[in-house]
Amino acid sequence: MASLENFRLVVFRAVAEQLSFRKAAEELYLTQPAVSLQIKALEEDVGVQLFDRTGAHITLTPAGKALLDYCEKVKTLLVQTEQEIAALTGEHTGQLALGASTTIAQYVLPRLLGEFRREHPRVHSTLISGNTEHIVEAVEKQRIALGFIEGPARSREVKTEPFLEDELVLIASTAHELAERNSVSCSEIASIPLLMRERGSGTRHVIEMALEHQGVKRSSLQIVMELDSTEAIKSAVEAGLGIGFVSRWAIAKDLRIGNNFKIVDIEGLRIKREFLVVYASGPEPQGLAFEFRRFIIARAGLQRTSFKVRQPEPAGVHKIRK
Repeated sequence: MASLENFRLVVFRAVAEQLSFRKAAEELYLTQPAVSLQIKALEEDVGVQLFDRTGAHITLTPAGKALLDYCEKVKTLLVQTEQEIAALTGEHTGQLALGASTTIAQYVLPRLLGEFRREHPRVHSTLISGNTEHIVEAVEKQRIALGFIEGPARSREVKTEPFLEDELVLIASTAHELAERNSVSCSEIASIPLLMRERGSGTRHVIEMALEHQGVKRSSLQIVMELDSTEAIKSAVEAGLGIGFVSRWAIAKDLRIGNNFKIVDIEGLRIKREFLVVYASGPEPQGLAFEFRRFIIARAGLQRTSFKVRQPEPAGVHKIRK
């Protein structure tokens, strides 16, 4: 289905977002004169100037700012319209904007997105990644329809729903002294150089909560390096820079092929968590967002009802709940 949005408004949004006729032309695969012509025609249609071109850089006029606000609302409504019309024919189509925290984006979503695309080949998905804090912010500002996060959202502007269970495990290089032992105590962790994800990471928040629950204060941890991805932690562990926590999903392939690190059990502690779908508060997601949320929860094998009745956890399991 072709886009229902007026082409001049598409051009206007591109210029307004880039604040550059040249960049907007590159984004839309148009010439710069063609972009200028569309903006001039739109200004003649509405009878006001939309951009101030007097300075070194263009800026939106008050009328331009008002139009941009309504353009965003119109775009959202038209996308929903396209998706609902497509759903009536039994074939989903359109744009689906997603975001995921780093571990999920790298190790969980690619396969699920591939399966979804095979079922719905006319859906075009975009995926941004970042830490949990950044993904929640993107949902709040409606830059993405759905987010997938590793830790608590800590925002009243969004809703969350579990879709997959994960466990955080401690890994050490095979050359590390801990690799020769079967387990380590929580108190020992506080005295060993530790590699940790950056502040704002859902993984870091979950780890700190679990250790504090065992009496290990975050202030006592010897964090020698903060890294912004699981892959960076794995590489640093292999290089012998310290020990670190990673998701089991992130090391499943590595353990099969025998990489240079091993899991070190923690006495009396297992850190389990739930990966969460996050979406804006208010009406339930519709169209493609609803379809993908339904799809991913079904594929993960976790329906909402399965989280209402839980079996008792074995002793020593620390489970992070939303």
